[in-house]
Amino acid sequence: MLVFGETGQLARELRLLAPDAVFLGRSQADLSDPESCAKAIRDHRPQIVINAAAYTAVDRAEEQPDIARLVNADAPAAMAHACAELGIPLLHVSTDYVFDGSGDQPRDETCPTGPLGVYGATKLAGEAAIAASGARHVILRTSWVFSAFGANFVKTMLRLGAERDRLTIVADQIGGPTPAVDIAQALLVIARTMLAQPDRPGGIYHFSGAPDLSWADFARRIFAQAGLSPEVVDIPSSGYPTPARRPANSRLDCSRIKDDFGISRPDWRKGLAKVIRDAGVGA
Repeated sequence: MLVFGETGQLARELRLLAPDAVFLGRSQADLSDPESCAKAIRDHRPQIVINAAAYTAVDRAEEQPDIARLVNADAPAAMAHACAELGIPLLHVSTDYVFDGSGDQPRDETCPTGPLGVYGATKLAGEAAIAASGARHVILRTSWVFSAFGANFVKTMLRLGAERDRLTIVADQIGGPTPAVDIAQALLVIARTMLAQPDRPGGIYHFSGAPDLSWADFARRIFAQAGLSPEVVDIPSSGYPTPARRPANSRLDCSRIKDDFGISRPDWRKGLAKVIRDAGVGA
Protein backbone atom coordinates (compact mmCIF):
# COMPACT_ATOMS: atom_id res chain seq x y z
CA MET A 1 0.00 0.00 0.00
CA LEU A 2 1.28 3.42 -1.03
CA VAL A 3 0.02 6.41 0.96
CA PHE A 4 0.38 10.03 -0.10
CA GLY A 5 0.77 12.03 3.09
CA GLU A 6 3.07 11.67 6.06
CA THR A 7 2.46 14.34 8.70
CA GLY A 8 -1.27 15.11 8.46
CA GLN A 9 -3.92 13.86 10.87
CA LEU A 10 -5.11 11.01 8.67
CA ALA A 11 -1.68 9.92 7.45
CA ARG A 12 -0.37 9.69 11.01
CA GLU A 13 -3.32 7.53 12.07
CA LEU A 14 -2.80 5.32 9.02
CA ARG A 15 0.86 4.88 9.91
CA LEU A 16 -0.10 3.60 13.36
CA LEU A 17 -2.59 1.12 11.88
CA ALA A 18 -0.58 0.09 8.79
CA PRO A 19 3.11 0.50 9.62
CA ASP A 20 4.17 -1.67 6.67
CA ALA A 21 2.69 0.73 4.13
CA VAL A 22 4.92 3.16 2.24
CA PHE A 23 4.22 6.78 3.20
CA LEU A 24 5.32 9.60 0.93
CA GLY A 25 5.84 13.08 2.32
CA ARG A 26 6.41 16.25 0.36
CA SER A 27 10.11 15.48 -0.19
CA GLN A 28 9.22 12.21 -1.97
CA ALA A 29 6.08 13.36 -3.80
CA ASP A 30 5.06 17.01 -3.78
CA LEU A 31 1.36 17.35 -4.57
CA SER A 32 2.04 20.78 -6.07
CA ASP A 33 3.98 18.80 -8.71
CA PRO A 34 1.34 16.34 -9.95
CA GLU A 35 3.72 14.47 -12.25
CA SER A 36 5.91 13.57 -9.26
CA CYS A 37 2.88 11.82 -7.76
CA ALA A 38 2.25 9.81 -10.91
CA LYS A 39 5.94 8.91 -11.11
CA ALA A 40 5.94 7.71 -7.49
CA ILE A 41 3.09 5.33 -8.27
CA ARG A 42 4.83 4.00 -11.37
CA ASP A 43 8.11 3.58 -9.48
CA HIS A 44 6.64 1.83 -6.42
CA ARG A 45 3.99 -0.20 -8.31
CA PRO A 46 1.91 -0.86 -5.17
CA GLN A 47 -1.22 -2.99 -4.95
CA ILE A 48 -3.33 -0.02 -3.87
CA VAL A 49 -2.94 3.74 -3.36
CA ILE A 50 -4.44 5.96 -0.65
CA ASN A 51 -4.35 9.72 -1.07
CA ALA A 52 -4.41 11.04 2.50
CA ALA A 53 -2.95 14.44 1.61
CA ALA A 54 -4.73 17.65 0.60
CA TYR A 55 -4.66 21.42 0.71
CA THR A 56 -7.00 21.91 3.69
CA ALA A 57 -6.40 25.57 4.60
CA VAL A 58 -9.95 26.60 3.75
CA ASP A 59 -9.52 30.35 4.18
CA ARG A 60 -6.04 30.55 2.65
CA ALA A 61 -7.35 28.75 -0.43
CA GLU A 62 -9.33 31.88 -1.29
CA GLU A 63 -6.00 33.68 -1.73
CA GLN A 64 -4.12 30.73 -3.26
CA PRO A 65 -6.58 29.12 -5.69
CA ASP A 66 -3.87 27.95 -8.09
CA ILE A 67 -1.98 26.04 -5.41
CA ALA A 68 -5.20 24.63 -3.98
CA ARG A 69 -6.18 23.36 -7.43
CA LEU A 70 -2.78 21.79 -8.03
CA VAL A 71 -2.92 19.86 -4.76
CA ASN A 72 -6.64 19.06 -4.56
CA ALA A 73 -7.49 18.50 -8.23
CA ASP A 74 -4.46 18.15 -10.51
CA ALA A 75 -2.44 15.85 -8.23
CA PRO A 76 -5.32 13.40 -7.62
CA ALA A 77 -5.97 13.43 -11.38
CA ALA A 78 -2.34 12.45 -12.03
CA MET A 79 -2.52 9.74 -9.35
CA ALA A 80 -5.72 8.37 -10.86
CA HIS A 81 -4.31 8.20 -14.40
CA ALA A 82 -1.22 6.36 -13.13
CA CYS A 83 -3.43 3.95 -11.18
CA ALA A 84 -5.59 3.37 -14.26
CA GLU A 85 -2.49 2.56 -16.34
CA LEU A 86 -1.34 -0.02 -13.80
CA GLY A 87 -4.76 -1.40 -12.83
CA ILE A 88 -4.36 -0.21 -9.22
CA PRO A 89 -7.29 0.94 -7.06
CA LEU A 90 -7.14 4.50 -5.68
CA LEU A 91 -8.75 5.55 -2.40
CA HIS A 92 -9.18 9.30 -2.05
CA VAL A 93 -10.52 11.43 0.80
CA SER A 94 -12.86 14.32 0.05
CA THR A 95 -15.11 16.62 2.03
CA ASP A 96 -18.59 17.86 2.90
CA TYR A 97 -17.47 21.23 1.46
CA VAL A 98 -18.46 19.98 -2.01
CA PHE A 99 -22.05 20.82 -0.97
CA ASP A 100 -23.65 24.24 -0.52
CA GLY A 101 -24.81 23.54 3.03
CA SER A 102 -28.45 24.38 2.42
CA GLY A 103 -31.38 22.64 4.09
CA ASP A 104 -31.38 20.56 7.23
CA GLN A 105 -31.37 16.99 5.91
CA PRO A 106 -28.32 14.70 5.54
CA ARG A 107 -26.85 14.66 2.03
CA ASP A 108 -26.35 11.33 0.30
CA GLU A 109 -23.95 10.60 -2.54
CA THR A 110 -26.52 11.43 -5.23
CA CYS A 111 -27.32 14.94 -3.95
CA PRO A 112 -26.37 17.90 -6.16
CA THR A 113 -23.06 19.54 -5.26
CA GLY A 114 -22.45 23.28 -5.02
CA PRO A 115 -19.27 24.32 -3.21
CA LEU A 116 -19.22 27.75 -1.59
CA GLY A 117 -15.51 28.48 -1.95
CA VAL A 118 -12.20 27.56 -3.55
CA TYR A 119 -11.44 24.67 -1.21
CA GLY A 120 -14.71 22.88 -1.91
CA ALA A 121 -14.51 23.64 -5.63
CA THR A 122 -11.00 22.21 -5.95
CA LYS A 123 -11.93 19.09 -3.96
CA LEU A 124 -14.94 18.59 -6.23
CA ALA A 125 -12.71 19.00 -9.28
CA GLY A 126 -10.45 16.29 -7.85
CA GLU A 127 -13.42 13.97 -7.47
CA ALA A 128 -14.48 14.57 -11.07
CA ALA A 129 -10.97 13.96 -12.40
CA ILE A 130 -10.67 10.68 -10.53
CA ALA A 131 -14.07 9.51 -11.76
CA ALA A 132 -13.11 10.38 -15.36
CA SER A 133 -9.71 8.65 -15.22
CA GLY A 134 -10.93 5.10 -15.63
CA ALA A 135 -9.22 3.97 -12.42
CA ARG A 136 -11.04 1.79 -9.92
CA HIS A 137 -11.57 4.16 -7.05
CA VAL A 138 -13.35 4.99 -3.84
CA ILE A 139 -13.87 8.64 -2.91
CA LEU A 140 -14.61 9.00 0.79
CA ARG A 141 -16.30 12.26 1.75
CA THR A 142 -15.97 13.13 5.43
CA SER A 143 -16.41 16.10 7.77
CA TRP A 144 -15.06 17.91 10.83
CA VAL A 145 -11.94 15.74 11.20
CA PHE A 146 -10.10 15.72 14.53
CA SER A 147 -7.31 13.79 16.22
CA ALA A 148 -4.46 14.16 18.68
CA PHE A 149 -2.26 15.24 15.76
CA GLY A 150 -1.98 18.53 13.92
CA ALA A 151 -4.34 21.48 14.20
CA ASN A 152 -8.07 20.90 14.61
CA PHE A 153 -11.11 22.18 16.48
CA VAL A 154 -10.76 19.81 19.42
CA LYS A 155 -7.17 20.78 20.14
CA THR A 156 -8.01 24.47 19.76
CA MET A 157 -10.91 24.16 22.22
CA LEU A 158 -8.77 22.29 24.74
CA ARG A 159 -6.24 25.11 24.63
CA LEU A 160 -8.74 27.96 24.75
CA GLY A 161 -10.91 26.24 27.35
CA ALA A 162 -7.96 26.16 29.71
CA GLU A 163 -7.12 29.82 29.07
CA ARG A 164 -10.49 31.61 28.99
CA ASP A 165 -13.67 31.86 31.05
CA ARG A 166 -15.96 32.64 28.10
CA LEU A 167 -15.96 31.64 24.44
CA THR A 168 -18.26 32.56 21.56
CA ILE A 169 -18.80 29.62 19.19
CA VAL A 170 -20.81 29.33 15.97
CA ALA A 171 -24.09 27.49 16.58
CA ASP A 172 -25.79 27.50 13.17
CA GLN A 173 -23.43 25.09 11.40
CA ILE A 174 -24.39 21.44 11.96
CA GLY A 175 -22.31 18.38 11.13
CA GLY A 176 -20.73 15.16 12.30
CA PRO A 177 -17.30 15.36 13.96
CA THR A 178 -15.13 12.50 12.69
CA PRO A 179 -12.09 11.03 14.47
CA ALA A 180 -9.21 10.62 12.01
CA VAL A 181 -8.51 7.15 13.40
CA ASP A 182 -11.98 6.02 12.34
CA ILE A 183 -11.41 7.37 8.83
CA ALA A 184 -8.12 5.44 8.72
CA GLN A 185 -9.82 2.25 9.85
CA ALA A 186 -12.57 2.69 7.26
CA LEU A 187 -10.01 3.19 4.49
CA LEU A 188 -8.21 0.00 5.46
CA VAL A 189 -11.47 -1.99 5.42
CA ILE A 190 -12.26 -0.56 1.99
CA ALA A 191 -8.72 -1.28 0.76
CA ARG A 192 -8.89 -4.92 1.84
CA THR A 193 -12.29 -5.31 0.21
CA MET A 194 -11.23 -3.71 -3.06
CA LEU A 195 -8.18 -5.98 -3.25
CA ALA A 196 -10.13 -9.12 -2.37
CA GLN A 197 -12.93 -8.32 -4.84
CA PRO A 198 -11.33 -7.11 -8.09
CA ASP A 199 -14.72 -6.70 -9.77
CA ARG A 200 -16.04 -4.28 -7.14
CA PRO A 201 -16.44 -0.91 -8.91
CA GLY A 202 -16.22 1.53 -5.98
CA GLY A 203 -17.53 5.08 -6.30
CA ILE A 204 -18.35 7.87 -3.85
CA TYR A 205 -19.16 7.17 -0.19
CA HIS A 206 -19.99 9.35 2.81
CA PHE A 207 -18.46 8.74 6.23
CA SER A 208 -18.82 10.98 9.27
CA GLY A 209 -19.12 10.64 13.01
CA ALA A 210 -22.39 10.57 14.94
CA PRO A 211 -24.39 12.22 16.38
CA ASP A 212 -24.63 15.43 14.38
CA LEU A 213 -24.49 18.68 16.35
CA SER A 214 -23.38 22.31 16.15
CA TRP A 215 -19.86 23.61 16.70
CA ALA A 216 -21.05 25.27 19.91
CA ASP A 217 -22.52 22.05 21.27
CA PHE A 218 -19.41 20.17 20.20
CA ALA A 219 -17.33 22.65 22.19
CA ARG A 220 -19.57 22.08 25.24
CA ARG A 221 -19.04 18.33 24.95
CA ILE A 222 -15.26 18.80 24.63
CA PHE A 223 -15.17 20.93 27.77
CA ALA A 224 -17.41 18.54 29.71
CA GLN A 225 -15.26 15.51 28.89
CA ALA A 226 -12.06 17.42 29.61
CA GLY A 227 -13.25 18.80 32.94
CA LEU A 228 -13.07 22.40 31.70
CA SER A 229 -15.76 24.96 32.46
CA PRO A 230 -15.71 28.07 30.25
CA GLU A 231 -19.06 29.59 29.36
CA VAL A 232 -20.00 28.88 25.73
CA VAL A 233 -22.06 31.60 24.05
CA ASP A 234 -23.87 30.66 20.83
CA ILE A 235 -23.37 33.01 17.88
CA PRO A 236 -24.44 32.88 14.21
CA SER A 237 -21.93 32.41 11.42
CA SER A 238 -22.31 36.11 10.67
CA GLY A 239 -20.83 36.81 14.09
CA TYR A 240 -17.59 35.07 13.11
CA PRO A 241 -16.87 36.11 9.52
CA THR A 242 -14.22 34.18 7.61
CA PRO A 243 -12.74 34.62 4.11
CA ALA A 244 -14.38 31.36 2.98
CA ARG A 245 -18.03 30.58 3.64
CA ARG A 246 -18.72 27.40 5.61
CA PRO A 247 -21.62 25.04 4.87
CA ALA A 248 -24.41 25.49 7.42
CA ASN A 249 -25.56 21.91 6.86
CA SER A 250 -22.71 19.39 6.87
CA ARG A 251 -24.88 16.39 7.73
CA LEU A 252 -23.92 13.35 5.64
CA ASP A 253 -26.08 10.30 4.96
CA CYS A 254 -23.70 7.40 5.53
CA SER A 255 -26.03 4.48 4.78
CA ARG A 256 -24.32 3.48 1.52
CA ILE A 257 -20.96 2.70 3.13
CA LYS A 258 -22.79 0.60 5.72
CA ASP A 259 -24.64 -1.32 3.03
CA ASP A 260 -21.63 -1.91 0.76
CA PHE A 261 -18.76 -2.31 3.23
CA GLY A 262 -20.41 -2.93 6.60
CA ILE A 263 -18.88 0.28 7.99
CA SER A 264 -21.06 2.11 10.51
CA ARG A 265 -20.83 5.74 11.54
CA PRO A 266 -18.41 6.00 14.49
CA ASP A 267 -19.46 7.53 17.79
CA TRP A 268 -17.20 10.58 17.91
CA ARG A 269 -17.57 10.75 21.69
CA LYS A 270 -15.32 7.70 22.02
CA GLY A 271 -12.71 9.24 19.74
CA LEU A 272 -12.95 12.50 21.66
CA ALA A 273 -12.29 10.75 24.96
CA LYS A 274 -9.10 9.23 23.53
CA VAL A 275 -7.85 12.56 22.15
CA ILE A 276 -8.43 14.19 25.54
CA ARG A 277 -6.54 11.40 27.28
CA ASP A 278 -3.68 11.65 24.78
CA ALA A 279 -3.55 15.41 25.35
CA GLY A 280 -3.18 14.87 29.09
CA VAL A 281 -6.26 16.97 29.83
CA GLY A 282 -9.02 16.05 32.24
CA ALA A 283 -10.51 16.42 35.63
